[in-house]
This record gives sequence, C-alpha cells and structure tokens, in this order.
Amino acid sequence: MGRELELKFAASSETLDAMEEKYAPLTPITMHTRYFDTPHQAFRGRRWTLRLRLENGRPICTLKTRLSDGSRGEYETESGDIVSAIPALLEQGAPAELEELAREGLEEVCGARFTRLARIIDVPGGQVELALDRGEFTGGGRTLPFTEAEAELKAGPDEVLMDFGRGLAAEFSLREEPRSKIQRAMALAEK
Repeated sequence: MGRELELKFAASSETLDAMEEKYAPLTPITMHTRYFDTPHQAFRGRRWTLRLRLENGRPICTLKTRLSDGSRGEYETESGDIVSAIPALLEQGAPAELEELAREGLEEVCGARFTRLARIIDVPGGQVELALDRGEFTGGGRTLPFTEAEAELKAGPDEVLMDFGRGLAAEFSLREEPRSKIQRAMALAEK
C-alpha cells in the first residue's frame, strides 16, 4: 500500500498558466478516469474511491481508502478491467472487504477527462509533485469544466507538503479545494 497525502487548490486557467511558467518544464499526461461503485453505493458510504484511469493510454486501477491521519491508502495495479484488478489490489493489502463488495456488482457512476501537467519538485526536506489539471467532469449525461492545482507529497515528512502548499497558496492567491474529483463528478451525476 502506498500512502497519498495531497492538497488540492481551485485555480483559474490564467493562474495555471502563471504556475506553468514558473515551474516549467512540466510533463503532459492525458487522463481519462472512470469511477465505480456498487449498486448500493458501498464505496461512497465508506469514503473509498475505486477507479480505472487511462494515463497516456496506460490503464491503472486504483482503490483509495481513508486513513485515520487524514491521508489516503492507495492501492494500484496495471489493468484494463476493474473486476480483474481486484485480486491484485487485495494482494497489495487492500481491505478484504473489497472482494465481498465487488461481488454485488460494479457500475460506472461518473468520470473525469483532463490533461495534467506535472513535475516533481525538490523542496527543503523532501519532494513534492505539482500537478496542473484542466478538463471536465462527466456524470448523469452532463459535463462540467474544471481547472485545479494539486501538490502531493512524494518524499519527506508531512510538513514538507504543508510548507510548499502554504507558499503556493500565498504566491498565487489559491484557495484549497476540499472536494475530491470523484465528489465533484458525483455531484454532477446527481443533478
């Protein structure tokens, strides 16, 4: 299991342009994400995320779970089919309950398509990945454009990310985005 700790910021397209200019060069990654749940929304009720994402065409299945410290457990495997990925996620230490819940059936509930510009940045005491995302959420037959910046801890103590995030927010007048991509896509699907 990996541990994911990240900060999300709402950012205009113009702000992303300014961030891109400062932190260039960044690597483009095309993302197409499909989020899944059971018919009774068992994953949503547990605040888990089960997704299949194409990253520049490479299929990655991921389960994210909530950890007590506010970060997320993250289990990933390369697979183009969410159901056949379940055993590999379990081998990585995903909660055993995943297998039982998947037996209820899995259905696509919403999604997101976006281009990410990303770069690993060395900062005092560690490393942070900066990601600038532009795209759209999909759900309920509708789409909604979005732009955001993310900072994810890659190495070092949690405070490394918090320091970087505070500096980024101050420099670019950013406000933290408390909702995940799946939460915003689900809200669109339920309109």
